[in-house]
Amino acid sequence: MDKVTVIKEIDEMMENYCEGCFVKNQLRKDRGKSGAHRFCIESCTIGEQLHFLGEELLKVYTK
Repeated sequence: MDKVTVIKEIDEMMENYCEGCFVKNQLRKDRGKSGAHRFCIESCTIGEQLHFLGEELLKVYTK
C-alpha cells in the first residue's frame, strides 16, 4: 500500500464511522475526553482497524 491510499482509507473510516458516533459522544459525557479516546483505541473495532492502518503508514514511511 502506498501512503496516499492508506491516508485516504483512514480519512474515509474516520468520516464514516467516528464523526457523530453515539458511543464516543456518550463516553465523553460519562468518562471525559481521555476515557472516550481510550475506549476507541482499545475496544472499538474501527479503532483497531485505524491502528492497523497507522502501522501500515509507518511501514511506508520507514522504507
